[in-house]
Amino acid sequence: MADNELAVKGPLESALLAAVPGSTLLADDAPLPVSEDTYGWVIDAVEGNINHVHGREEWAVTACLVRGREPVLAAVHVPRSGSLFTAVAGEGATDGERSLHVSGKEELTASIAATAQAQPFEAAETLAIAAHSFHRMLTASLLVRASVPSTIELLDLASGRLDAFWQYAGVASGLAAGALLVREAGGLVTDEEGRRWRLGSRGFVASTPGIHDELLRSLGATA
Repeated sequence: MADNELAVKGPLESALLAAVPGSTLLADDAPLPVSEDTYGWVIDAVEGNINHVHGREEWAVTACLVRGREPVLAAVHVPRSGSLFTAVAGEGATDGERSLHVSGKEELTASIAATAQAQPFEAAETLAIAAHSFHRMLTASLLVRASVPSTIELLDLASGRLDAFWQYAGVASGLAAGALLVREAGGLVTDEEGRRWRLGSRGFVASTPGIHDELLRSLGATA
């Protein structure tokens, strides 16, 4: 963990735990909550740290409160722009005072799609599926990009600047906050079989509603 992340992580965790008494911290490798009435925080003090240490601007501070396995509150600060994105389950998503809305795309072939780059330590099966899915989406969509961190791509999706996002590696800290922001902006977020995405789901597929079924079919062709 880099020094810049250590400097933020401790104070951020302490403040969030104090804000919701009885809540816990949910690490990516921790067991999933058993009770639907428990609250936990999914936090990444410097999501996209590899970008930050290389002088790139695509990184963020993310925090998401989860009840059981469902994201219910999210906040993402993007230092490059000073933007603060927030979402509360059932109450919408905002960028500052501006309400967020996904795009109105109806055709996958006219859509911009993105995925997060798989890490070298991922299982060979995950790497193979990721590679096949990227190849399939090159012809199924208008444009495909691969980058990190996932949350930056999901902010673009929630803001209507991107139409679809998928990922097979289940890193909760890179997905939970973005999942809630996309949902509250009117998008759909499911697992790879079209079921509602929750922490621990297999696969992550998010998009504007008009292309979601077609997106799932295209990705299913890669399995």
